[in-house]
Amino acid sequence: MTREVVKAFKALSDPNRLRILSLLKSRDLCVCEVREVLDLSTSTVSKHLSILRDAGLISDHKDGKWVNYRLNRRTGNRFTRALLSLVHASVDKETARSDRERVKRVDRARICGI
Repeated sequence: MTREVVKAFKALSDPNRLRILSLLKSRDLCVCEVREVLDLSTSTVSKHLSILRDAGLISDHKDGKWVNYRLNRRTGNRFTRALLSLVHASVDKETARSDRERVKRVDRARICGI
């Protein structure tokens, strides 16, 4: 197995990282928004996002004061694209629905202390 494949599988081995990938299917999110939806500490969310980014599953971009994270749909790696499709099909449907509802109600300006 190549190093990239191992990194991807390790990144997908945590339920919270699967939920993050599911959340990012809806829209780009900053750390504060992910933290609010998953009810985890900022440092834990940051670590999860770092692992997902290092595995090539997500990317980030700066938007003013925020760093937004998004699914890495532009990857040239067919394996990564296939994994992302499988993740969306494997996340618990009720959890994913609940998370999507919470994302809709998240107010970035309020939760990020701006």
